[in-house]
Amino acid sequence: MSDTQTSKYDEVLDVLDKLRPFLQRDGGDVELVDVEDGIVKLKLMGACGSCPSSTITLKAGIERALVEEVEGVQEVVQVF
Repeated sequence: MSDTQTSKYDEVLDVLDKLRPFLQRDGGDVELVDVEDGIVKLKLMGACGSCPSSTITLKAGIERALVEEVEGVQEVVQVF
């Protein structure tokens, strides 16, 4: 991983760490799988993994925060 990729990965982790308490409050969590070419790949865990609202959480919550706070992030996708 290049220094730029490592920096971007760390920036994404910082934002996820800010969001994590809200996910954990509802019995869920999130794991960062990869950051590549503006695409952040996440695994939703716990209650978030099977929640019918997980798509809304992913797109309206997590993706919006990452696009706003981390330069170059274009999309967040869920991996299983």
